[in-house]
Amino acid sequence: MREENCIFCKLANGQIPSATIYEDEDFRVILDLSPASKGHALIIPKEHFRNLYDLSEEIAAKALVLAKKMILKLTDVLKCDGYNIVQNNEEVAGQSVFHFHIHLIPRYKGDHVGLNWKMGTLSEEDKNEILNKIK
Repeated sequence: MREENCIFCKLANGQIPSATIYEDEDFRVILDLSPASKGHALIIPKEHFRNLYDLSEEIAAKALVLAKKMILKLTDVLKCDGYNIVQNNEEVAGQSVFHFHIHLIPRYKGDHVGLNWKMGTLSEEDKNEILNKIK
């Protein structure tokens, strides 16, 4: 299913021109128009899914396999030093386009791409609460 007014549906299905670096029956991979670093790409499914919560396990698995395939190829092409694979779900987590997508962000020594957070400490209380509720 596709959404008529979704820009990522239009990108993924070729209705809006993009710098496509890979395409198959389920996904299109394009260069991001607002890259965090040189070679920043997006994996976008051709069908509309709001976020990871809405994906079938089959499409989720294919997306991660494709992410691995693309970073192996792009690392060779770009000669980058590493990769961030980023996928945000819901606005509070940084999702701004509500069509599932994965960011493939090449990292270069000294690039200053800001993907860091302040590390906390797992408290005994939080650990026990989560472990007891997840069972």
